[in-house]
Amino acid sequence: MSIGRQYSDSLNNVNSESHISKFSDLLCNARMQANDEIRRENLEVAIKRLGTAAKLAEAAKTSAAYLSQIRNRTPDSKSGTPKMMGDAMARRIEAALGEPRGWMDKSHLFQKETGADSEVRPFDMNVTPVMLASRPIPVISSVQAGALRDMENPYEPGDGYAIEYTEDQKLSRWAFCLDVEGMSMSPRFQPGDRLFVDPDRSPGPGNFVVARNGSNQATFKKYRPRGIDSNGNEIFELVPLNDDFPTLRSDQETLVVIGVVTEVKQKLV
Repeated sequence: MSIGRQYSDSLNNVNSESHISKFSDLLCNARMQANDEIRRENLEVAIKRLGTAAKLAEAAKTSAAYLSQIRNRTPDSKSGTPKMMGDAMARRIEAALGEPRGWMDKSHLFQKETGADSEVRPFDMNVTPVMLASRPIPVISSVQAGALRDMENPYEPGDGYAIEYTEDQKLSRWAFCLDVEGMSMSPRFQPGDRLFVDPDRSPGPGNFVVARNGSNQATFKKYRPRGIDSNGNEIFELVPLNDDFPTLRSDQETLVVIGVVTEVKQKLV
């Protein structure tokens, strides 16, 4: 068996239903664990605000012993898993503190008291955690992209030389990824940047697109409509961002837009 065939088979196995199901379970568990950690952190914030765990337990109509089990991750007597805070308890603690629903599910560790009135000044949290993407998209070559318009079925994840994952559910089943080559789109785009492309989207002025020429060679450029010819066909230009490269025109050579670029993945270092 060839190395290429072995690689393709391994990719297909990775994307089997059983593997995707296991991956979804892992994502669900990760989400639960992340939420439990936030609630555990906020439990400490709540105890500090009311003074003691006993006072919080009284206000939330629970026991200090139960709160202690959550704080110390005491294993459950039946399952052996650490004690976690349920939704009902989280809502009772929010009510005890006079906070809105959902307060226990957002981090408040980076707030500080600034005076006698305990005015809260939030920390500049300008990022938020995200879950891992779960939809596989094939990363294909420029030659494969050039042939796409003549195909009856889209590429499968295992048909490319790599796989990217996305949560963008608006992408069509024809979506694929391409790696940028050359310097024609610099400085904004650099070699190695990875493009997400959707062939089902129609290009508009200023969009970035992937197109092919008469030899099925693919190129990545900025789309600029220039009018309609005598046969009713749209005339457009494919414009590089680097002035050292020429602009291509559809009325001067064969050009076909393959798809619109919806997202780019870049490395900063």
